[in-house]
Amino acid sequence: MDERLTELTIRRFVERLATSDPVPGGGSAAALAGAMGAALVRMVVELSAGRPAAAGHEDALAEIGIASTSWQSELLNLAELDANAYDAVVRARRLPRGSVREREARDVQVAAVLREATRAPLATARIASAVLGLAERLAPIGNRNAVSDVGVAALLAAGSLRGAVLNVEINLPYLPADDPLRRDATAEIQALVTGLDDREHAVRDAVSERLR
Repeated sequence: MDERLTELTIRRFVERLATSDPVPGGGSAAALAGAMGAALVRMVVELSAGRPAAAGHEDALAEIGIASTSWQSELLNLAELDANAYDAVVRARRLPRGSVREREARDVQVAAVLREATRAPLATARIASAVLGLAERLAPIGNRNAVSDVGVAALLAAGSLRGAVLNVEINLPYLPADDPLRRDATAEIQALVTGLDDREHAVRDAVSERLR
C-alpha cells in the first residue's frame, strides 16, 4: 500500500474502504473498531481515577488503564498488518501460472501469505476479547457519568471480535488440510466466540443498571 492506515484521517480511511480496492478491508476495520473500544475504556479510566467514587478501585482502574493502552496500540498495529497481509495475498494470486513450475511456485507463495493473512485477524480476535474483558471489569466501577462509553467500548470490542473471526474463517479453507494453523485457529475462534453473546449482554445490563 502507498499509505499507512494509521496516518490516514478518519474520512480518508472510510473513503478507502468504499473503493473497489480490497485493501484495506474488513480485517483492518475490525482491528480499528477494537482499538476504538480500547481507547474508550482508557478514557473512562481517566475520568474515574482519583474521584471519591473510585475509592477502593484505584488498583483495578490502574490495571485496566495500562492494559487498554497496550491493546489500543496492538490493535492499531494489527489494522496495518492485516492490510499488508491481504495485499500480499492479492499480489501472490496474480503470480504467473502458465507452466507447472510457475503454478507450483505460486501455490507455495499463496499458502505462505495466506497463513499471515490468517494470523493477523486471529490476533485481532484474541485482543478484542481481552478489551471486552476490560469493559466487563470497568462497567461496575467506572465513572457513572461515562458508563455509556463503557457500553460503546464493549459493543466495539465484541464487533471487532466477530469481524476478525469472519476474516479468519474466510481464509481457513484455503490453507492445506494438514496445516496446524488451520486446526489451531479453528479451535481458538470457537473458544473466543463461545459465550460471547452472554458477555456482551452482561456489560449492557451492567451499564443499563447504572444509567437508572
